[in-house]
Amino acid sequence: MVIVINDTLDIPIYQQLRNQIVQGISDGRLEPGEQLPTVRALAQEIGVNTMTVSKAYQMLKQEGYIYTDRRSGARVRTSFHKQETLSEENRERLKQVISEAKVCGMSKESFLEECAKLYEGGMNYVD
Repeated sequence: MVIVINDTLDIPIYQQLRNQIVQGISDGRLEPGEQLPTVRALAQEIGVNTMTVSKAYQMLKQEGYIYTDRRSGARVRTSFHKQETLSEENRERLKQVISEAKVCGMSKESFLEECAKLYEGGMNYVD
């Protein structure tokens, strides 16, 4: 999986890294049980501090996307807790995205069409 850090975004690097790994799990680029690079290897590969990668991995572990093992390092979980509703934090983020779309004049139909495309795997990760 290719990680692309965008220095022009206001999103912290550890959050970009976390987001891209979650997206990779979601779209199948990262398979259940797949081993992730070591903190040091990934930091060197993308040119960031090891603490940045460590923070992203800690978030992913806390959120239940990965697990760590002393012998095999960080791996993608093989199963995830199913839920039919968004967390409160994600609801708030979605409300913000909807508000921005509405302010820019996007119709509900266009917004939902865009959401459907992204949900079905039409995400473009590399600009």
